[in-house]
Amino acid sequence: MSPMLTGFIALAVLLNIVACLWLIWWTSRRRPGEEAEGAEKSHVWDGDLRELNNPMPRWWLNLFILSIVFALAYLVLYPGLGAYQGTFGWSQASQHDARLAVVNDRRRAHYGQFAGREIVDLAQDLKAAQAGARLFADHCAGCHGPTARGAVGFPDLSDQDWLYGGDPEQIYSSIANGRRGVMPPFMAALDEASARDLVALVANWQQPALPADRADRARAKFGTVCAACHGAQGRGNPQLGAPDLTDDIWLHGGTPEQIRQTILFGRGGQMPAHAQLLEESELRLLAAYVYRVAGASSAH
Repeated sequence: MSPMLTGFIALAVLLNIVACLWLIWWTSRRRPGEEAEGAEKSHVWDGDLRELNNPMPRWWLNLFILSIVFALAYLVLYPGLGAYQGTFGWSQASQHDARLAVVNDRRRAHYGQFAGREIVDLAQDLKAAQAGARLFADHCAGCHGPTARGAVGFPDLSDQDWLYGGDPEQIYSSIANGRRGVMPPFMAALDEASARDLVALVANWQQPALPADRADRARAKFGTVCAACHGAQGRGNPQLGAPDLTDDIWLHGGTPEQIRQTILFGRGGQMPAHAQLLEESELRLLAAYVYRVAGASSAH
């Protein structure tokens, strides 16, 4: 805040307080020629309604003065005059930081009891799973849903179909470091006939609804346009986050129109990194919970 703005705010506040004091003084004094206290004034309304010359009640006046004294004391102790912080040095930021520190200490104490354990071990621990479920509800359910079944554009974490691998450490890496997936658009590289054939091929990989000659051309086009990421057999590549196109599990929808949109216009997605938001023990609990939800822990 600039010194000029600080001075303007402080002056405006103090002038308001002075104006309140002046108003009290001006309304409580008796001016020359005014009727004595309690006497009737010359004003008459509706024939018999007369006004008496009575001042404000003393208790009301005292409360008004006390409120002004309180305001002055507050402005000395707390911020209220521009950039002046008050003798207590209080601020919303410092109060927030102090309360957040208390919350973080309690959080570390609670989740720290699971520190140093393997993800597979945590996935089999019911108490750890409950702690992971609370973390999931706070940090993951907004995208993946409260039951981890995802939505269009957000992966289902319960089906053991993984874009970047489903091993415990791969899940941990996805949570801690985030992921960024990009499917480039191919509108400029495909004519209308090739686009229709590719959509038909990808929509039903094993038995595409195409004549044999068109199916062969579609597979050839797939080999030149798509195989670099999805593989010649369409089974994807976890190193790139390229999905398996043969399992009928779709991130952005599996209808012909949705697949056409994906091929022609591309897709983009980002899983945000949580390493800066969560402690190591919390990250491992989250990875263990996702591993457990997918049912992978039952195999160990």
